Amino acid sequence: MAVSKLNRFWTLTLILLVIITVISGLVAWSKYSPGQPIEISIPPVQAQPGIIYISGAITNPGFYPFTTRDSLEALMQAAGGTTGSANLSKLKLYISGAGEERGPQKIDINRAEVWLLEALPQIGPTLAQRIIDYRQQNGPFRNTAELTKVAGIGTATYERIKDLITVAD
Repeated sequence: MAVSKLNRFWTLTLILLVIITVISGLVAWSKYSPGQPIEISIPPVQAQPGIIYISGAITNPGFYPFTTRDSLEALMQAAGGTTGSANLSKLKLYISGAGEERGPQKIDINRAEVWLLEALPQIGPTLAQRIIDYRQQNGPFRNTAELTKVAGIGTATYERIKDLITVAD
């Protein structure tokens, strides 16, 4: 008889525990209410404007405006694209320090068209065309001083523009 009372006690205890567990689960489930979905908003990236100097095997080396959204390809296209000797597996990026001044944009006399050469001081349409004609007849300029071989460009004119011109590498 003692065994029967013990079995009954454990049976009642087990039933009571199951009832308590079920009721606790129902209470917890009834209090659960799915909230609003979480929205994550990322502020749009502000395009930080700047100026980049592009040189090397590029058609029109010089300073170009850019934003953080610009790709390297877009920047190279803005500079007229690359030349046939460009090696795109080796790019160099130089970031100037605070307070570093940029010099004037230099015009590549081996690639510049008439309108760009005319932007140089004392170079009008006639001299600009002579520079291009000289370049076509004699090949690219090897250095900027060779510009004095063009008819109409003397030492005084060269001295005035020498810091504004360059020849491609």
